[in-house]
Amino acid sequence: MSAGPHSAAKPFRIDPATGLLAGVPQVLSPHFDERPSGTTLELIVLHGISLPPGEFAGPWIDRLFTGDLPPDAHPYFRTIAGGRVSAHVLIRRTGEVVQYVSFGQRAWHAGVSSYHGKAACNDFSIGIELEGADDIPYADAQYEQLARVIQALLHTYPTLSRERIVGHSDVAPGRKTDPGAAFDWERLRGLLTLLAHDVGR
Repeated sequence: MSAGPHSAAKPFRIDPATGLLAGVPQVLSPHFDERPSGTTLELIVLHGISLPPGEFAGPWIDRLFTGDLPPDAHPYFRTIAGGRVSAHVLIRRTGEVVQYVSFGQRAWHAGVSSYHGKAACNDFSIGIELEGADDIPYADAQYEQLARVIQALLHTYPTLSRERIVGHSDVAPGRKTDPGAAFDWERLRGLLTLLAHDVGR
């Protein structure tokens, strides 16, 4: 049975100087750059990813985000190999959290996108990938770890808020569908409420 939000798991901590999560694997991606000067973090964007589509585990997400995806390993890879994409973190179906880009830097996760009329969401957002697919339920451990990561982000970056957490489909409608209908937004909100209550005790 996976640990719940009231378990003894320690909260995640982010080093404000480096923008890195303490105690998680770092597979640092070359696919990032600096945010525009004066940018304020405003948004958390949730994504879903599986490589190949509908298949889980394996090294392929790491290799995509580090620019080392072999095009001959699967027919689908030929369509995306060479793409320069990344995210700040990935939460695998086991609950393992992997970081690719410092939160202080701009990961290349949202592409052509806008939020409330403001274009180029990569500039002012954090991108979190969940290993999954639009129509396959996400794992219990993923929701629990996602809530803990978001809680750490809210604690470290006060310009972020629980009210500004969206899916990739919300900022790129018609182009992207993830994290899909399988993602339980109410469950995430409930876990964040529980964690905020625990912190406030």
